[in-house]
Amino acid sequence: MHRLLTFRAIVCITTTTLAPATLLQAATDPQVEALKQELLALKQRYEAQQNALMVLEQRLRQVEEAPAQPAPKRLTKSPAEGVRGGQTVASGAPGTTGGASGSSYGQSLQDNSEPAQSVSNLYDEASGFFGGGKFSVETGVTYTHYDTRALTLNGFLALDSIFLGNINIDRIKADNWTLDLTARYNVDQRWQFDINVPIVYRQSTYSSGGAGGAAGITNDESVTRDPAIGDVNVGVAYKFLDEDDTWPDAVATLRVKAPTGKDPYGIKLIQSPGNDNLAVPEDLPTGNGVWSISPGLSLVKTFDPAVLFASVQYTYNMQDSFSDISPQVNTKVPGDVKLGDSWQVGGGIAFALNEKMSMSFSVTDQFSRKSKIKPDGGDWQSVTNSDYNAANFNIGMTFAASNNLTIVPNLSIGLTDDAPDFSFSLKFPYYF
Repeated sequence: MHRLLTFRAIVCITTTTLAPATLLQAATDPQVEALKQELLALKQRYEAQQNALMVLEQRLRQVEEAPAQPAPKRLTKSPAEGVRGGQTVASGAPGTTGGASGSSYGQSLQDNSEPAQSVSNLYDEASGFFGGGKFSVETGVTYTHYDTRALTLNGFLALDSIFLGNINIDRIKADNWTLDLTARYNVDQRWQFDINVPIVYRQSTYSSGGAGGAAGITNDESVTRDPAIGDVNVGVAYKFLDEDDTWPDAVATLRVKAPTGKDPYGIKLIQSPGNDNLAVPEDLPTGNGVWSISPGLSLVKTFDPAVLFASVQYTYNMQDSFSDISPQVNTKVPGDVKLGDSWQVGGGIAFALNEKMSMSFSVTDQFSRKSKIKPDGGDWQSVTNSDYNAANFNIGMTFAASNNLTIVPNLSIGLTDDAPDFSFSLKFPYYF
């Protein structure tokens, strides 16, 4: 009996002792399973991240091993190759000089290490500089058309609605052709010297009402100027600032124009037969007759494949004396002439279309003060309507015809009354 009680006691004690552990294990099994599931999910995410990292690393290696896209070839380069960010900038990149292989403006378009030639061409047009070449010649033809009408009222209003007097409608049509011959010489991609010789052909037609005393009858008179030399001008440009990540290229220019063309002073006005309201000049000028000096500044900034450019120029016209400044027939009045000084501002954008073609859009505005004349022994007199504001919208294109020859058409549309209706030019710069 005693043994039986002892055995039962042991069994009870053992049962009492093991019951809590068993119950705890049963309670913790769901948490273990949850932890296992969470660990498995983390492993799967880790493997996915590893795969993604491998893919990114592979793509990065492909990008690093691929040839870099060439930067636009700079045509106003520094004399030495630049260092940027601790790394040498490749030849032809912005703000650097081209090596021996990039010394010519017309590099082969099949050379993949060179930038698109159209980018070089449009930069050349914007900055006025050419690439590693030393010399260039340019032939250009420009056609300008001007058509203006003026309504002249000479009388008064009766009863606030009836006009009594003369009504004349005047019209002037002018067609000018200019052949420009230009030569440029480049020194160390820092200095540029050029000379321009224009040959001008002009034809103007003047119309006015009042022929035979009748306001409704008009007649025309045309005046033609055979091709003759215009005002020859020379220029020098110096690039004093090289483009970097912040600053654009900056070029200072200075032009001097000589009065080699036919001046407009002393040209007589001839009365038209049968029309007392119309007088036409006996000849047409090809120049302004005075020396002028034009300092300027141009800025160019590249944003591949586009080029932004802006310029400002001031023209100072020197005072000069002439033996005759009167337009009256059989009258000769010596005197001095001071043309009004002028400002010209402009800006635009150019961008490459493909390897051979690029386009540009710009706006220019030139405004001038009034001109003055002073007969000998008299006082200075302002010339009426001699001040002007001529604004134009320009659409240009460059086409690389060959490695050395570029074709540059440009259309200029007048935006103000003082500007020509339109002007079209076609230039053929050839680089050696």
